[in-house]
Amino acid sequence: MIQAIGLTSAPQRNRFPAVDDLTFEARPGRVTVLLGDHGAGKTSALRLLLRLDPGRGVALFRGRPLDRVPHPTREIGVVLGDVPGHPARSARGHLRMLSAAAGVPAERADDVLEVVGLTGLAGQHLGDFSLGMDRRLGIAAALLGDPHTLVLDEPAHDLSPRETAWLHGMLRAYADHGGAVLVTSQDPKEAARIADRVVTIDDGRLVADQEAAEFSRTRLRPRVAVQSPLAARLAHALTSEADLAEAAEGLQAVEVVQEGGSRLSVYGSTCAAVGETAYRHGILIHRLTEEIGDSGPVPPLLRADGRRADAAAPPPGTAPPEAAADTSADPCTDAQGGSSPTGEAESPGRPGPVVRSAHAGTPGTAVPPELAVELPRVHPRLPAPDPAWPLRYELRRATGVRTGWLVAAAALAASLLVSILLARAGSAPAPRVLTGWPALLPLPPAVFGAGLIGAMAFGQEFRYPALAPDQGTVPRRLGLLAAKLAVSAVAAVLLALASLFLDAGVLGLLFGDEVVSLPRDWAVLLAGWAALTLGCAWAGLLAAGLFRSAALGLVAVLAVPTLVVPVLGSVLAEPAARSLVGLPERLRAAAVVQWPSGMDRGVSTALRLVSQPVGWALALSLTALLGAYVLAVFRGRPR
Repeated sequence: MIQAIGLTSAPQRNRFPAVDDLTFEARPGRVTVLLGDHGAGKTSALRLLLRLDPGRGVALFRGRPLDRVPHPTREIGVVLGDVPGHPARSARGHLRMLSAAAGVPAERADDVLEVVGLTGLAGQHLGDFSLGMDRRLGIAAALLGDPHTLVLDEPAHDLSPRETAWLHGMLRAYADHGGAVLVTSQDPKEAARIADRVVTIDDGRLVADQEAAEFSRTRLRPRVAVQSPLAARLAHALTSEADLAEAAEGLQAVEVVQEGGSRLSVYGSTCAAVGETAYRHGILIHRLTEEIGDSGPVPPLLRADGRRADAAAPPPGTAPPEAAADTSADPCTDAQGGSSPTGEAESPGRPGPVVRSAHAGTPGTAVPPELAVELPRVHPRLPAPDPAWPLRYELRRATGVRTGWLVAAAALAASLLVSILLARAGSAPAPRVLTGWPALLPLPPAVFGAGLIGAMAFGQEFRYPALAPDQGTVPRRLGLLAAKLAVSAVAAVLLALASLFLDAGVLGLLFGDEVVSLPRDWAVLLAGWAALTLGCAWAGLLAAGLFRSAALGLVAVLAVPTLVVPVLGSVLAEPAARSLVGLPERLRAAAVVQWPSGMDRGVSTALRLVSQPVGWALALSLTALLGAYVLAVFRGRPR
């Protein structure tokens, strides 16, 4: 259940709030439609509800505010706008990545793909999806965590009638089995077709909060739908009799609209009056029914992957479709004793959930058998709610597309090419030859590639925001930041070592071993090389997370050698009255637990690296970026 009390957007200069004191409820087992024209404040209301935008008011989900919900994606499924995701990622890979963020097994991705009819397209890239497939994938992502509530922002916008029929049936089936559904719409006819309750807003204010039947009676124009092989003759007869009756008795005007072919829509009349007119004129009628708005049945598109609905194999352990048709479980309920969308405990022996899609002309009416959609039953088998798995999420995000691999390959190739050119010229010192770092470049290719990989770790999050909307398991949390730092650190160090060994091996093969001879302090140089690569990767990552752009993250990486290092170099060039000589010995003497004597050399090496202008520049830049990022996280809640 959703309760919104007094939602009000944060005030903006010289503008009225997008949402002003909005109060409504979305109860379990019902479809609630938030209706309004474009710009009425529907999307802003949902963003306030999900605490994505600043504002006032109270939003409760089953009696708890969102920040008190321990695992939001396990309780609330959200689709706002188009499905975000990298276009080169497959549908299955995208959902498996999100399953790690939700803390559910990766096998859940295949279950929800089966529910939405995309199993045959699981390996297809998101960039190749049509709009209907994209919306189905959005529903699948919302169902990953087995939620009790669905919140969707105009999910049927620009969809074909058949895809819209499938979507409406899916939402109706979800609500019929106990889930709470909140949907926004601009179309009153669509609201009347699928809603149990319609909340109408305008300019961010509540206009009406009505049951669907009352809304249809007061807001939509009733009509009589007629189908006859003599439609033109019947239309002429109805118009003639209506004109005579209006002239003689002053009755309400009757409007007859020919829909094309054998169909008519008669406004301002009744089934009885139309039937009597057809009887008097000897006109055969095939269909005669009263409707509210244009809500005629449309056969839904059952599956988007082209498979037959009856050919889709249910998961192991499920009953056949005949038995599934009589069950009444929710599509997103735990079949092994989990909680239902209404909060009631289920017995372990209860049959697994089934989704039956329906398309009804009037809310609450029965669905014709030819329009019923039977979707495969799914046993979620979800474990008890656990915290999200950020490290698993980041690994799947980083390895799910080829961009990072291509960047690493290009960096290695460029580093090798520059190393060969420097060795052939013979004028550069050995460390610069091995690392492929000519004096005219601010950074060597491998370090630049590591910085780009770090910048993409957050830059792609904002360009293709897989975890948007931010509702609790969000990438702006420090847990995911730590995972990104760890994965980018491993990638940077591996790239640094790979470039070094690749350059050394190829140079030794081409020019002999004397070219790759290392100085006596090779350990310090190796540590400095790895630290430089790691620091630039982290600088790109933090800057991209702070400025929400991979390009600006890369600019921050380049700013370290071009701007920060010269400034610090001039400062550190001034003579100092005191130095840090002897610091390792003093630290060892002051420590409670004495470390091995070999660590002194490591501390000395670290101090030598940090004392260099590049080391100071990286340390200061990382400290400033990390502080700014953490400040932005805490300042931006709720987003």
